[in-house]
Amino acid sequence: MMSRLFRVYCAVVLRNPILWLLVVALVCGVAAWQARDFKLDASAESLTLENDQALEYYRKIAKQYGGSDFLVVTYTPREGELFSRDTLKNLQSLQGELKGLDRVASVYSLLDVPLLFSPKVEFTDLSDGYRTVLDDGVDLGLAKQEFTDTNPLYEDLLVSDDGLTTAMLVTFERDERYFELLNRRNALRDQERQDALSESEAAELERVDAEFSDYNSAVQARTAEEIEDIRGIMDGYRDQARLVLGGVPMIASDMIRFIRSDLEIFGLGVVAFLILTLFLIFRRPRWVVVPLLCCGVTVLTVTGWLGFMDWKVTVISSNYLSLLLIITMSITIHLTVRYRELHEENPDTTQGWLLRETAAHMMRPSVYMILTTMVGFSSLVISDIRPVIDFGWMMTLGLGVALVTCFLVFPSLLGRLAPGQPRQGRDLTRRVTLTFAGFTERHRVTLLVVTLAGLAAALWGMTRLTVENRFIDYFQEDTEIYQGMLQIDRKLGGTTPLDIVIDAPPRESKPAGGGGAPAEDADGFDAVQDDPFAGGGQPAGDDGFGAVQQDPFAAGGDGGNGDDFGGGQDPFASGAPGPTADQGPDLQGAYWYTPQRLEQIIRIEDYLQSLPETGKVLSIATTYKVAKKINDGPLSYVQLMLLASFIPDDLRGQLVSPYLSDDGRQIRISIRVVDSYPGLNRDDLLKKINDDLVSQFDLQPEQVHLTGAMVLYNNMLQSLFDSQIKTLGYVFTAILIMLLLLFRSLPVALISMVPSLVSAATVLGLMGWIGLPLDLMTITITAITIGIAVDDTIHYVHRFHEEWPADRNYAAAMRRCHGSIGKAMYYTSLVIIAGFSILAFSNFNPTVYFGLLTSLAMLVALLSNLTLLPALLITVRPKLRAGQAG
Repeated sequence: MMSRLFRVYCAVVLRNPILWLLVVALVCGVAAWQARDFKLDASAESLTLENDQALEYYRKIAKQYGGSDFLVVTYTPREGELFSRDTLKNLQSLQGELKGLDRVASVYSLLDVPLLFSPKVEFTDLSDGYRTVLDDGVDLGLAKQEFTDTNPLYEDLLVSDDGLTTAMLVTFERDERYFELLNRRNALRDQERQDALSESEAAELERVDAEFSDYNSAVQARTAEEIEDIRGIMDGYRDQARLVLGGVPMIASDMIRFIRSDLEIFGLGVVAFLILTLFLIFRRPRWVVVPLLCCGVTVLTVTGWLGFMDWKVTVISSNYLSLLLIITMSITIHLTVRYRELHEENPDTTQGWLLRETAAHMMRPSVYMILTTMVGFSSLVISDIRPVIDFGWMMTLGLGVALVTCFLVFPSLLGRLAPGQPRQGRDLTRRVTLTFAGFTERHRVTLLVVTLAGLAAALWGMTRLTVENRFIDYFQEDTEIYQGMLQIDRKLGGTTPLDIVIDAPPRESKPAGGGGAPAEDADGFDAVQDDPFAGGGQPAGDDGFGAVQQDPFAAGGDGGNGDDFGGGQDPFASGAPGPTADQGPDLQGAYWYTPQRLEQIIRIEDYLQSLPETGKVLSIATTYKVAKKINDGPLSYVQLMLLASFIPDDLRGQLVSPYLSDDGRQIRISIRVVDSYPGLNRDDLLKKINDDLVSQFDLQPEQVHLTGAMVLYNNMLQSLFDSQIKTLGYVFTAILIMLLLLFRSLPVALISMVPSLVSAATVLGLMGWIGLPLDLMTITITAITIGIAVDDTIHYVHRFHEEWPADRNYAAAMRRCHGSIGKAMYYTSLVIIAGFSILAFSNFNPTVYFGLLTSLAMLVALLSNLTLLPALLITVRPKLRAGQAG
């Protein structure tokens, strides 16, 4: 089959170089036009699993309790006290400027909330309004004490324990169009997964998908401009205070900036390095220009295709550019080295003969080399993580384009040029590779023993691999993302949201003739009788809490499902209620809204607060704690119901609705986990909380639900082990089958797998030994390493089959291979190693680890292919068929 393919290639391509250059130029023109639609993305979907059931529950809770886009501005005065008139005046000025921005719905801070203990107010006072720190005559000393110690609603929420740092919550107007498109897309996708999509709905899904993608890109661009405007305002106050910006929109915007920066750095850096390397290796302009043009055509074609297909590049796939450049360059270097070898051996031959013979020798190993690398990348599509899946498809497509481009552009560009004079002078690279051959021949047994020992150590290290990693560690310490998360973690109660939703036990039938609450509830608490005073003071049909109002600390309910993280979960309060209702919820007879059960929630809240990994904990019990302090003791049921009538409208949504369902049969406890806590183990923490709530607080397992961004992120992390096992199994099986087809010998195929195994095991073992966890980027290393490392193995073994028939001497064949194909392996590996090392300049730490670890894997693969592989061939002496690989 390969010989027939080669004859067609000679007739169609090698005899028509001008035609194919025109075709390639046309393709590049179309690709450049389509590349205008090339987009970047940093959506929250990168932290979730495909079809995660926990995501569906989270969306349900986000719809009920709400969420919105917000930014957090932390403010620490450079001089003076936070609670001084001058500082509060500056804070008010900053708040006013931020409120003046387009699409900013509200800006809330310590300036807006009621003072309840400065001095202590009575319940009846609340109905007449409340005072804030801006009011005249307020004792700022008492106010500081309230914000830092007295009021459990405010401490570690609006002001740090030391009273030096405060936070502003900048909330954007809800983008109804965005959520309308998102919710419709998600609903149609759910139907598609259930095979319940009609033909018209399938067409609608395609339309909505494209419309949402375009609109989401526009939203991201708009958000980036808004964040820059906010940073511009903050710059005007940096001489007065240390200001740090945080929040989901800022992180997403900066991530896109990181992606764009990485693409520029990696692209320009790799190109500059390749130009220098090619000139140093080959010393002729044509061997710089031709490979670079091959790389350029590949990258432009793939980028145009990504724009045409609307495949957005994420942080995970942002290195596609450097990968394509490196792999395309690897193919062209192998072609160039083989061409130059043939030219040295036949200095008087024609250009046509040289190109035909180069293709004849290199087509088969190059095709299998690309196929095995495609197998490595295609293994990523069996992951459950969408950006990893997309990266796998991008690179699988890109590798096919690279192979076709090299075998079209390389001969077409050289076809009209004269061969010139063959290289003269000493060949230093050949001396280096022959040194490896000599070392292998002399120390073959020692090499095999050391390899076995190294593999044993690597396997032990692999048993120590974990998936636990802190999100804050993804970013460099000098980035605003890192500084903002650290500031909120240390000063304002934690960053990562975790919600605990606790349902009431199933309802029991009321006794015959019962007219109010049941005589006794399932947990044995005293019955909650109808309160004759509960409706006093309110309009008919109002329970005293009135219509659900906008939450100043969570800003804006989610009338739909919300985005994948509820529109950006609010770490300061975690959500407001859903759409405003004409009549508030009727809490009379509510299961959780009784003094006894509120005390139970307080005990749960105190337990959660005692965990070292948790920061601020908020629930309906937090409000009850404040009420107990104002009342100087526990409230009776009557007092609890009457309390509602004294709460101003603008506080009702803040104090009750985010934490208690309308029927009072479900509570929501909001926790902010300290992401920078050194010993954070998400999975262990979630399991401990769930188990302790059941065992220590007399709850049934079906009552307790843990949800929120932390749960979704943890599910993704826990899937990494499974994904790693699946991808490794897929890669090894598929590559082994391909090697069997190529070499038609099981011993040769198994030997050919060893260098890739050694390089992959070395990287995974090292990660285990140094405690570097698997993450979204490092999970791709082993599949990519095996796919790329086997490329040089294929070239070497293929050449070994060509050299061995000359004298049927394994050692002599090894030396000849090292002196020929060994040089190409040496060049390509150095290019790959240096190319991946450029990724170390990224602002995204997983990309840094990916680049350095992949470089290490390629170095190990090169050494293994130049020493271990020939040592195994010489030791095992597998039966070779003369000329079979030609």
